[in-house]
Amino acid sequence: MSTVLITGANRGLGLGLAKAYLEDGCDVVALVRQASPELTGLGCAALDIRECTLTDDWELGAVADSLADRTIDVLINNAGRMAKVEGLARADQLQGFGHFNRELWHDVFDINLFTPMRLAELLVEQVARAERGRIVTLSSMLGSMALNDSGGLYAYRASKAGVNAIMKSMAMDLAEQGVIAIAMHPGWVRTDMGGSKATFDIDTSVRGMQAVIERLSFEDSGKLLSHDGSELPW
Repeated sequence: MSTVLITGANRGLGLGLAKAYLEDGCDVVALVRQASPELTGLGCAALDIRECTLTDDWELGAVADSLADRTIDVLINNAGRMAKVEGLARADQLQGFGHFNRELWHDVFDINLFTPMRLAELLVEQVARAERGRIVTLSSMLGSMALNDSGGLYAYRASKAGVNAIMKSMAMDLAEQGVIAIAMHPGWVRTDMGGSKATFDIDTSVRGMQAVIERLSFEDSGKLLSHDGSELPW
């Protein structure tokens, strides 16, 4: 039975991934800041909920230590965020040119980039034990410089471009340990972050990502792949 660790499994894509993998008979380790009723409502023996501050390296390390004897087949770095301020909904008002805010940028990079990097380091041995260990970090087509034809969203775009860079390097650095590493674009999904006008529902995105993750090979390592399996340019 495969074990999948998912960060940010409280809601949205993370919760959808947890549900889907449980339905497929996998063990799921859900790494969350605080378990939501929707997540705890999935309650079954195959679901292992671990609460910790995802931006606290000491807490992440403690979780990793507690999983030292486990084999993790797939590590999915799903947790992420846009820059946001209470009462101000439009992301372009926070992330457009002329609106640089160092604190907000740090918050975005902290969860979008720093946490996936640190968690991969902490759990690489557990992933390397798997017959085909995979590290998947959710990125976005907004992190692709080749596809940027509208500008704006500086903090989010930069954090996802950074994710693409670290996953490319991991693919090379972890190859000898037998670990496949990719960045993945889930599509524009109807979540709290994606909004109600997005193209895909959560289930379509999740099932697409699952299919891509299942058939990953070392030829895919280091790529930015979409939920439909297509490769996106950097």
